[in-house]
Amino acid sequence: MRSIVLAVAFSTALPAAALAGPASDAVKFFYVPEVKFEADAQYRDRFTEPVTKLFDLNDQATKKNPDQVACIDFDPGLDAQDFDQKTVSKTLKLAEKVDGDSADVTATFSLFPEEDGGGQREMHWALKKVDGKWKVADITSKTSDWTLSQLECMPGQDSE
Repeated sequence: MRSIVLAVAFSTALPAAALAGPASDAVKFFYVPEVKFEADAQYRDRFTEPVTKLFDLNDQATKKNPDQVACIDFDPGLDAQDFDQKTVSKTLKLAEKVDGDSADVTATFSLFPEEDGGGQREMHWALKKVDGKWKVADITSKTSDWTLSQLECMPGQDSE
């Protein structure tokens, strides 16, 4: 009888947890089960300004010069172009600090197995709660000291 009561309690609690979810779930989405390219238009609804402005400029640059690399030529969530998915998934650790409708999620992980040099990364994701959902407002690499919203992108720029 006790296990039935617990099962009912968990089954009623799970839908609410899945709907709201912690801020770290919004970040985890971009790493597992597979890494997703944040600037991809299909994920745009998961972001807010100022990052969406950069993504729009990146889209314009891609349309203007389709044969050239646009402004974002790496995966911002990884701070890299190359990685081993198994290693990222295995080493990913997320820590979140929530303050009302704002949150900071720190993602730490390795890009490659230890024997290949590891490629340790520390990424800080700033999130805002919009209409009850956590959305990414910015990404900062503590490893390489850059912030996504601060990157420059000119729609007509030539790649170097």
